[in-house]
Order: sequence, then structure tokens, then C-alpha cells
Amino acid sequence: MKDEIVDKNSIIPIYYQLFKYFEKQIRSGRLQPGDALPTEMEIAARYDISRMTVRRAISELTSAGMVYTQKGKGTFVARPRLDSVVFNLNNFFDEIKQKGMNPHAELLEARIIKADEKLAERLGIDVNTRCLYFRIVITADGEPLAYETKYTIYSKQTPILESQLIDPLLSRLAAAHSDSIPSSSKKVLMVSKATEDEAEVLGVTSGLPVFFMSQTIYDADSKIIAWGKTIYRGDRYKLISYEGWNVEDIKNS
Repeated sequence: MKDEIVDKNSIIPIYYQLFKYFEKQIRSGRLQPGDALPTEMEIAARYDISRMTVRRAISELTSAGMVYTQKGKGTFVARPRLDSVVFNLNNFFDEIKQKGMNPHAELLEARIIKADEKLAERLGIDVNTRCLYFRIVITADGEPLAYETKYTIYSKQTPILESQLIDPLLSRLAAAHSDSIPSSSKKVLMVSKATEDEAEVLGVTSGLPVFFMSQTIYDADSKIIAWGKTIYRGDRYKLISYEGWNVEDIKNS
């Protein structure tokens, strides 16, 4: 890695500079599937930055499916899978801007709660475990398009910043407030109908067809540390998917 990949005077966040550097290395083939990334400590020491900044960059790479973490071993470049489908949901703001519209995330509610039986079962935790709960609505030119409800285990008890809560990546929030490092994510996409609460927030008629996406965040031991759901208006939003594959696998099939 070259010194100039991190510019502390840039307006671009350092974690994002690191993310883009490793993304380029992976996509160009300089880092191959199975290659190990430097440790958090090594990267932090190399650029004189905090380990939290490094962790956030790695969390971005994990969410993008480019790396995976093995507890006690390190972080490795992931191998593209023929059956993997990535929905272009995290680029919502960029997509809206490209259409000449103004995206905005509004925090509706944020509080610390004690897990009830339903949430405890979903997260695999004890009843009354402290969790961070929040809701946001995402708009384009003032029109509501998506409604998010998310939960993460609140073990670090660190200060809660509004800028974190309106971040589209649940993995980053989990990294900031959970003792565990996000390692993988499972997203499930379904078609549903807007409930009265969802319809009120999105400004649509109750029962309108919507996209329902749930996301579960796991640590390196496959333990759940966060869960959330996003409701996308079916009349105003479309989903785009991209497939990745290993060329050698196709040649040898």
C-alpha cells in the first residue's frame, strides 16, 4: 500500500478512502480470493489512524460482499459465487441524485429499549437485553420512498449520533454499538402489503403492494448482532440486481 492512498486533508472520509483502495485492489485482481488483508492494527499503525476507522472500512467491504472475516484468523478476500445476487439498495442516495432529485433521510424515532420475547428470539438474546431501536423515512424531493426500522444489540453503550442512525448501512451501526465485528449479512426480499403504520409514513394507501427487505447481520461466529427491515414503495421504486461470477468456473463447467 502506498502512503498517498490516505489523504487526511481530504474532505473524503478516511474510512471511505480505505474502502475504495481495497475495492480497487480486489476488482483489479491485485488481491485474489483467499488473500488476507492486513490486520486492523497493521493498517491503523501504517497510516496513524484509529482502529475504529479501519473497522468501518472493513465493514463496508464486508457489506459489499468483497471480504469475509474469520475470528482469530483475519479478514480475507471473498470469492464471487455464481448463485449470489446483490440488490442495488445501498446506492439509493446516488441513484436519486443521478435522477436530479434531492434525497433526504429523516430520523423518526431513536431510543434504547429492552428486548421483548419477539425481539429476543429474532436476535438470539435474552429478554430485557438492551438494544438500540430506530426508525427513519427516506425521501426524494420530499416524497417518501422507503421506511426503515432497525435494531442492534447495544453492548458498548457508546454515545448515539444522529449521523450514524441515518446511515443506510446497518453493519456500520452494529460495529459502532456492539462488541462484535460484523462479518456477514443476509438479506431477504419479499413482496408484501403496506400496513397502516407503513402506509401512514410513506403517504400511501394501506394495503398497497410494497417491497419488504429484511437484513440480518452476523459476527464471525455466525451470531446475530443486528436486524432490520426496509419497506420500499412498490409504485415508485424498482430493484436492480447484478450477478458476479468467476470466469474460470464458467470455463471449467
